[in-house]
Amino acid sequence: MFETLLSPLYDLYELGGAVTLILLFLSVISLATFLLKIWQFAAAGVGRRGTSKKAVDRFVDGQERDALTIAQGGCSPVAVVVAAAIRGILFRPDARADVEEDVQRIAQERLHRLTAGLRLLEAIAQIAPLLGLFGTVLGMIEAFQAMQGAGSNIDPSQLAGGIWVALLTTAVGLAVAMPTQLAVTWLDSRIENERVGMETALAAIFTRRITDRAPEAAARAKGPSVRKAEPSLVPGE
Repeated sequence: MFETLLSPLYDLYELGGAVTLILLFLSVISLATFLLKIWQFAAAGVGRRGTSKKAVDRFVDGQERDALTIAQGGCSPVAVVVAAAIRGILFRPDARADVEEDVQRIAQERLHRLTAGLRLLEAIAQIAPLLGLFGTVLGMIEAFQAMQGAGSNIDPSQLAGGIWVALLTTAVGLAVAMPTQLAVTWLDSRIENERVGMETALAAIFTRRITDRAPEAAARAKGPSVRKAEPSLVPGE
């Protein structure tokens, strides 16, 4: 049974050499990492904005306690950051600068967790074509060495077969690199959307969406305005 499992790998080695086996190994790592990232994003609630949006709306409307309860019920990175911001504003109203700095720290930690593994996928996407080209060069060297050794008895079919096998590694390298790069781009776009969601939610919380509210609501949020006394035109007053 063990020999049956190794037989395809041996055939692949005979066809494309050790470089093809390395590329196959990298493709397995790339696929496993991509599936792991999809599971991580789903478990972390990436892309789910309903809870955080509802919490921000409640906070802007002045229902801070309800907003905190709603935000704490969410599991997405945006909801976690929103809950931290509301909690800091409620319990440390006199230390707004410290609250903002600590919330930024939490946001960076959450985003850093999401980016784990992307460097590996980027490395595979970059090195796979180079490995394929390296295998092609090695195969071409072997083909020309065989041609030199054959002297005048060169069989064109054998030479073409050697070149075809050499070019196979380049095709395999590109086949590994292209989907890996697409996966990196897609994952990176999801993380960037999450980053924008965090920044938008935090801006809405710390500014209380002053520009999105009605003029009278904005005036109440700023506090009562003090009207400057106009000079009297009547002498003695």
